[in-house]
Amino acid sequence: MKVRSPIVLRLSLAMLLFGLIAAACSPTPQITPPATLMPTSPPSQPTTQPEPVSSPVAEATPLTEDTAVSSPTETAGPGNVTAFPAVAAFDWVTIAGGLRRPTDFADPNDGSGRLLVLEQPGLIRVIADGQLQERPFLDLTDRVGANSSEQGLLGIALDPDYAENGIFYLNYTDKNGNTVVSRFRRSADGTSGDPQSEQVLLYVEQPYANHNGGDLEFGPDGYLYIGLGDGGSAGDPQRRAQNNQTLLGKMLRLDVRGQTLYAIPPDNPFADGNGGRQEIWANGLRNPWRYTFDRLTGDLYIADVGQNKYEEINFVPAGSPPGLNFGWHYREATHPFADTPPAGLSLYDPVHEYGRNDGCSVTGGYVYRGSQLPEFYGVYLFGDYCNGFVWGMLRDSNGNWVVERLFQLGANISSFSEDAQGELYLLDHRSGSIYKLIRR
Repeated sequence: MKVRSPIVLRLSLAMLLFGLIAAACSPTPQITPPATLMPTSPPSQPTTQPEPVSSPVAEATPLTEDTAVSSPTETAGPGNVTAFPAVAAFDWVTIAGGLRRPTDFADPNDGSGRLLVLEQPGLIRVIADGQLQERPFLDLTDRVGANSSEQGLLGIALDPDYAENGIFYLNYTDKNGNTVVSRFRRSADGTSGDPQSEQVLLYVEQPYANHNGGDLEFGPDGYLYIGLGDGGSAGDPQRRAQNNQTLLGKMLRLDVRGQTLYAIPPDNPFADGNGGRQEIWANGLRNPWRYTFDRLTGDLYIADVGQNKYEEINFVPAGSPPGLNFGWHYREATHPFADTPPAGLSLYDPVHEYGRNDGCSVTGGYVYRGSQLPEFYGVYLFGDYCNGFVWGMLRDSNGNWVVERLFQLGANISSFSEDAQGELYLLDHRSGSIYKLIRR
């Protein structure tokens, strides 16, 4: 039986939750100066130290042409299904409830059997033996700011050796609404996180309250990938996504393991400091809300929230060179949006897009690599925050991408997640519930 939405919802709550990751169609009043970025060695207490950022002047000329970089066409991988199963045989069942605006999920895989769930206001909660524990794993409400619907505690990445070293990384907005990416350590007794262990790695001023991105993922190369939105408002008014002197509107890649703070991977596009910020791995993103690496192949899937017409899914095969440009603000998905790109600029094509008839804010998911549901093996599942649709995407026997709507839930899907065994979960931001995909 599919999950159904409550019969009655309080209007005030719905208005608060609707904006978590939805694209803002009207500008948020600017309450802070244009984005300024911290140096790569932050102080113990974040402060702002402006650096000059030159923003291109906006033009009204529509996009006329660009050089598109198409995603490679490959055949389905070994063992991947090439057709969708009959979804009536499967369901999303509740494994936990009572959470306050859950945003992300992690499986420590440390032998404890516990799952960690982020709550937007600043707590990391523990699910053990199917029960939400009263004692949190970590309480950061003293430093997390969640005054706006897209602010708060947004993303977690566990060090690949977390079970041994207890290191994990968080992405949150502080009391001033600015982005903080920090390293934390597990407490000595191993049962909780140590709030005093925080090491701030990045501090990025946010000019508006929306489009903060927030996801963190370790890639198969061992580097930490950090997705940042374009800074907010609507239409990227300061043209930050295409400005490589700012970290906003970018995918960053940092070498954080074994480092005091972080080092720059030598093949980052601007690793030598010429032409852009050293931390940048790719640009042209609007608000990447959940991206993931296929745990089998290393391929990267990025869901980028659109402006007001189109949502998109980008696919980057493992081994692709850094420096891709995903096109925003010149275009929304594959459609012209604003300004004319420079001659010869290569823009990377999404493999899928959908319009407002199918939703208003994409939430990226995972490629299923578990063992309990072989009918989904190799299927990328993703959804929409606004209407609770869940789609599957796969390659057919000819190597062509195929997308099909599989489920409709009464949920505001804030995130998908996977456990250590590759089984898939879904977070409902509105009800505070977590669901697992199972066989009926």
